[in-house]
Amino acid sequence: MHPNLYALGAIALWASLASLGVSLRHVPPFLLTGLALVIGSIPAWPLVRQWKVPARTLALGVYGLFLYHFLLFIALRMAPAVEANLVNYLWPLLIVVLAPVFLPGLRLKAAHLLAALAGFAGAAIAILGGGDAQGAWSWGYLPALASAFIWASYSLWTRRVETFPTAAIGLFGLVSGLLSLACHALLEQPVDLSPRDWLLIAVMGFGPLGAAFFLWDKALKGGDARHIGILSYLTPLASTALLVLVTGREPSASIALAAVLIIGAAVVGTRAR
Repeated sequence: MHPNLYALGAIALWASLASLGVSLRHVPPFLLTGLALVIGSIPAWPLVRQWKVPARTLALGVYGLFLYHFLLFIALRMAPAVEANLVNYLWPLLIVVLAPVFLPGLRLKAAHLLAALAGFAGAAIAILGGGDAQGAWSWGYLPALASAFIWASYSLWTRRVETFPTAAIGLFGLVSGLLSLACHALLEQPVDLSPRDWLLIAVMGFGPLGAAFFLWDKALKGGDARHIGILSYLTPLASTALLVLVTGREPSASIALAAVLIIGAAVVGTRAR
């Protein structure tokens, strides 16, 4: 299978994360993240023999999966959610522009830069089109920016460490999930979960916080990081479109404009050699 198809699979799963999050917004964020990550690691449990990775690789996996979500949830608590989410979606742009820094031998062409800027403009329109930006500074934007850098650098650094089996992503998710549950025990109030909550958490775990990570790893190992970074701009568009359907809102002109910019950027970026 072409690496871009693996990337698109991960993107499709991540597009459902916001809608699932809306349905589970009453669940404390660390508890939700911890349970979902642990559940997401389950498919890799039968392949536990492939979890033998160097400590450096395990640290990188925890850095990406745990610290990214930790900072993102902090940002969403401290800053307006829409604006903080927009700052977080700098990570596809950072993958594109930082690829030559983390991966020697790669270089950016004008087409990559133009596609990256067009894609980010589309992401901004898609995310901000449903509401007015508040325009006020919040310290929560700093952890949002840090989360964007962490996911971009994690995605690129996985190409620099010794090659590891994709099944080892299950170890990353399990350790990260247990750390998230520890944060819940220390920082959040306990809650009772309904059967519906458990069902949605399981869907989230096996999907955007589980299978998506395995697909993303396969894409990064076999594809061009610059092209995959451009394709990632489909995530905010797809996520916003799904939220429109789930919440019953009417599609807007801003969503249509975002679609043109993002899909156009993906086409231009992936065709650049």
